[in-house]
Amino acid sequence: MMQQCSSTAQAGLEILRTGLLPSAVIRSASTGTLELKEPLNFWCGGRVKSSTKDAKSREPVYEPATGRVLCEMVPCGAQEVDQAVQSAQAAFLKWSKLSGMERGRIMLEAARIIRERRDEIAKVEVINNGKSITEARVDIDIAWQCIEYYAGIAGTLAGQHVQLPGGAFAYTRREPLGVCVGIGAWNYPFQIAAWKSAPALACGNAMVFKPSPMTPITAVVLAEIYAQAGVPEGLFNVVQGGAETGTLLCHHPGVAKVSFTGSVPTGKKIMEMSAKGIKPVTLELGGKSPLIIFEDCDLENAIKGALMANFLSQGEVCCNGTRVFVQSKILPKFLEEVVKRTKAIQVGDPLLDDTRMGALISRPHLDRVLGFVNQAKKEGARVLCGGEPFVPKDPKLKGGYFMSPCVLDNCRDDMTCVKEEIFGPVMSVLPFETEEEVLQRANNTTFGLASGVFTRDVTRAHRVAAELQAGTCFINNYNISPVEVPFGGYKMSGFGRENGLVTIEYYSQLKTVVVEMGDVESLF
Repeated sequence: MMQQCSSTAQAGLEILRTGLLPSAVIRSASTGTLELKEPLNFWCGGRVKSSTKDAKSREPVYEPATGRVLCEMVPCGAQEVDQAVQSAQAAFLKWSKLSGMERGRIMLEAARIIRERRDEIAKVEVINNGKSITEARVDIDIAWQCIEYYAGIAGTLAGQHVQLPGGAFAYTRREPLGVCVGIGAWNYPFQIAAWKSAPALACGNAMVFKPSPMTPITAVVLAEIYAQAGVPEGLFNVVQGGAETGTLLCHHPGVAKVSFTGSVPTGKKIMEMSAKGIKPVTLELGGKSPLIIFEDCDLENAIKGALMANFLSQGEVCCNGTRVFVQSKILPKFLEEVVKRTKAIQVGDPLLDDTRMGALISRPHLDRVLGFVNQAKKEGARVLCGGEPFVPKDPKLKGGYFMSPCVLDNCRDDMTCVKEEIFGPVMSVLPFETEEEVLQRANNTTFGLASGVFTRDVTRAHRVAAELQAGTCFINNYNISPVEVPFGGYKMSGFGRENGLVTIEYYSQLKTVVVEMGDVESLF
């Protein structure tokens, strides 16, 4: 079904109310077979088809596992961004007037639909992103859990009553900001869209979301689910595009806040642009996180933790513990076992249940990661396994962006592979002797997103956690993401938080109301 809303009709745009991907199409799809020709911009309650866009502006989107073109992305210019923001503003006026319980009820319905469609959404995520289906299912579960969590919080939002002298009193109101912008990354497309939209909507805001141009699809699926759940048309909109579209969003006068997940250089630009409009920002940026393994640890758990800290999502995780500090006494045994298990990681078709590592996001990114491995070798590191292009046996995967997971030994703190974020399946292992020494080395970085420690000594565990300069510290585990706890960085890894109760503060503002019950005492 095709409709037009008054604001889009004047701009030569048509609104499509049909679903982006019917269930039957998703169920029948396999690696290398899905091809999308549908519009991927979404506002006014439907996908937006432009009748005026020049075909030259279309950008190809590739399937990482095969290297073939999956779809084309039409970036939004100033006119489309303005349409999306206007649509969100209209929805905000309705949504913000609902009670928290009413908003929460609709959000719970959205979470239910995601649970029901979990396997379908995960499949589309895999085809667009390249990660294994096993991981993608977990990502979708975390997404609906996040929406469910904030649905429960929506009805609890409240202010404070303060008694003042003479019978006067004051109270505070926690009010929404307005139209918030979310700018997502390509490593967790659906999950990040949920992480940003759930607290925003719970507080009564609307959101315009821009996914990465490399993973434009599943954010549209989320928009359709919100619409199906019953949010006002325009409450969660999706605008496609790259840096130019992001710039337009940050500068738009109708935008009240920007939340960004991505690189440090881009985060600096987002902050600079938003500052011109005095817009608050949340920045979840990169990391080069330390994982410290003491000799008194449960070695089996430490080995599993190190693998989880480095090889989830092909190593394309901002909080990965890629600097693995191992106390010298247990280093040989640790390396022997880690290398054996790394070699056993099944790399291949990401839609197969036994695959544990899929394809990296793009050919340029694969080349960049392999370049870090070559640079590490030049600087004296020793490759114990992996670090090479990988060509699966399946012919349809020959053009995919695969590499073998890599473990580097003989690393030093001054090496490029130890200082810079690689964002690929590369583990750098470094020996250490004392707690004092390793803490100094672990904190010697401009990043501060995450950290980890493995030890049986509970006193040491909490002592080290207190000293590590990072927004998260995992003790005897790594890379778990419960939606109930805040996530965010120190230093150049950003500021603000996602998840947890505290995130409500980043999507709302406080108004103080002072009530005088007697006469005014005037100096005049």
